[in-house]
Amino acid sequence: MALGIASCDSTPKLNENNIDDVVAAMTLEEKAHLIVGTGMAGINSGDSAVVGETRSIVPGAAGTTYPIERLGIPAVVLADGPAGLRISPTRDGDSATYYCTHFPIGTMLASTWNPALVEQVGEAIGDEVLEYGVDVLLAPALNIHRNPLCGRNFEYYSEDPLVSGKIAAAYVRGVQSKGVGTSIKHFAVNNQETNRMANDAQVSRRALREIYLKGFETAVKESEPWTVMSSYNYLNGTYTSENPELLTGLLRDEWGFKGMVMTDWFGGSDVVAQMKAGNDMLQPGYNAQYEAIVEGVRNGTLDESVVDSNVKRILAMIVRTPRFKGYEYSNSPDLASHAALTRSAASEGMVLLKNERKALPLQSGIRNVALYGCTSYDFIPGGTGSGNVNRAYTVSLLDGLKNAGISADTLLRDAYDAHVKSWREKQQADTGRFAAFMPVHLPDECNFSAADLAAQAKASDAAIITIGRGSGEFLDRESSNFNISDVNKAMIADVSRAFHAAGKPVIVVMNIGGAVETASWSKNADAILCAWQGGQEGGNSVADVLTGKTNPSGKLTMTFPVNFGDHASTANFPVDIKAEKDMTIGNKGPKYDRKLVDYTPYEEDIYVGYRFFDSFDRDVAYPFGYGMSYTTFAYDDAKVERDGDKLTVSVTVTNTGDRPGKEIVQLYASDTQAGERNKPEKELRGFAKTAELAPGRSETVSISFDINDLASFDDTRSVWRRDAGRYDLLVGASSRDIRASLPVEIDGAEIPVPDILAPKAEINTLRR
Repeated sequence: MALGIASCDSTPKLNENNIDDVVAAMTLEEKAHLIVGTGMAGINSGDSAVVGETRSIVPGAAGTTYPIERLGIPAVVLADGPAGLRISPTRDGDSATYYCTHFPIGTMLASTWNPALVEQVGEAIGDEVLEYGVDVLLAPALNIHRNPLCGRNFEYYSEDPLVSGKIAAAYVRGVQSKGVGTSIKHFAVNNQETNRMANDAQVSRRALREIYLKGFETAVKESEPWTVMSSYNYLNGTYTSENPELLTGLLRDEWGFKGMVMTDWFGGSDVVAQMKAGNDMLQPGYNAQYEAIVEGVRNGTLDESVVDSNVKRILAMIVRTPRFKGYEYSNSPDLASHAALTRSAASEGMVLLKNERKALPLQSGIRNVALYGCTSYDFIPGGTGSGNVNRAYTVSLLDGLKNAGISADTLLRDAYDAHVKSWREKQQADTGRFAAFMPVHLPDECNFSAADLAAQAKASDAAIITIGRGSGEFLDRESSNFNISDVNKAMIADVSRAFHAAGKPVIVVMNIGGAVETASWSKNADAILCAWQGGQEGGNSVADVLTGKTNPSGKLTMTFPVNFGDHASTANFPVDIKAEKDMTIGNKGPKYDRKLVDYTPYEEDIYVGYRFFDSFDRDVAYPFGYGMSYTTFAYDDAKVERDGDKLTVSVTVTNTGDRPGKEIVQLYASDTQAGERNKPEKELRGFAKTAELAPGRSETVSISFDINDLASFDDTRSVWRRDAGRYDLLVGASSRDIRASLPVEIDGAEIPVPDILAPKAEINTLRR
């Protein structure tokens, strides 16, 4: 009798409980493939990209992972970006459209100071990620606004790490509530675009711990993002994606991050070093990286156990994804409700900088306005590059006002249409492979004769002037992008003169992504509204605020300096320096040939933004935390309570005006011996936004923080040092509008941390 031999396939199929078994069953080649992304169509970058291993699952997505069918490992999809999902809106042979909602830029979301609203926006973005078949959103971006000229400040939140971390955490919680992942970026110290892939950021450990890493720590601990994206730059002589102290010692061991780390696209150089550092995935992937991993294991320079750890973290991410779980995405998110949300969110993030002679909200009798400025007719919804969104439309200010029942001077509109058309016909199109990512050039502004202006003032009830500024990936802003040109200043002055002579108001709307110069022209305007870049509903959102449908409640999350050179960081920022704009890959080590291009010393140290301006008593145009309302608020009955290491400050806010509105309360801490101890004059320790308060109504808000948040980092001994003594807890409407001061006595303490991330050379840091 013959014995029958039973056949069975013992190959494991991936599930959340057998990751170790799957890794054990993988070949070295499969592990290397999984670590390396599947390439980017049309990108060669000096190496043969691994294009074609995965079909284009979601056209326009930034990247995919390598599928291994025999082990049940699918390809998952990664896509940009911070202001909304960025995928291709149309597809070959498909009559359907796949537009996504362009939400307000990061700076504008942060200017709401409303984590609950930001979380709601995150939920809507997460819904589009889910329903369009994407698994991980490459956002949010939370690098510090070190200097106003950074090209990607529009994606980032603030000059303050507390604001950055709290807003980022809310965004992550919102997106991930939909069962899709996020990737907080760019970790870390990605504060300039000039030579971003080869620049060495030279930063003291104190500035790293207190300023540039603190927001990431908050986001990791309060929202548990699925992934972290390492940045392009070197940090103190080592690429961030190759730095084990950053990615393992700090991120995982000290902060407890459990997720996966991926590179920024084409980031880093030494693949073996990246694996050892804990940078698990390389995106978008090319053949040389795959070969380096396989060869490294075979020649003994890379232990396969390191590769296994990387692979396990990738698989742990994959099993969480909708694609792995077999989610049947609809390709039909609720774009209508998301458009309504972006409209209201943008309105809440606008900052009223000036309002004299009751210019705003527009009086009911104002039905016809004269619109000046090219971007009144072609509103800028956001920045360019990976932070852009392929949206179905953008509402101009012209159309937003029309929707609100306010018409615009048609002759003036026709003049601008002709001017912009003529300007565009003279431009030479950029045909480079990254042209779509580059910052958009805006038309020159035009002026009008005194006679024309007088006629326009006679025919219109008010003048609205829009100042537009664009920025984006690859390039930092030029000084001319910050400064207001002579032509612009003349336009503001001339329009103001004509309309004021006719007894009519002049309002300036700033359609911008970051701080601009205001001191030289602000006196001419009756009102100034910082409208930021509010996404696809921008014109409607601005009209809502101008007409009073929405009371502005945003406040600045960065200082508006008088001049950009007033920032301490400007002494070490590449102002108007031209560097290679194209991507570079394969740098073998930091170069030190050209200061601010090859390397940038952060000599201002911890004195970034208001920490510098307030500590050194420098004039500003508008301070950190500043923002007006159509109503007024009183702060009363401020008090502080202590429960162990927890301090809680409460204050009653009352609407003392005649319109409903929201107020943002800011809590700062000031060491009374700050000067002797080389500390900032004050530092933000918490904030809270009231509900909308009707006139005469009050709300008591409470803000809590741990006393260890008062500690400063001592990088000579690698300890967080909480100095004993008296601290004043300052309750304010801005960093320079303090309404109450509460003294507390604090005992001293020290909290040691690993001695890591030291600069390679001494940095001459600023001290008080």
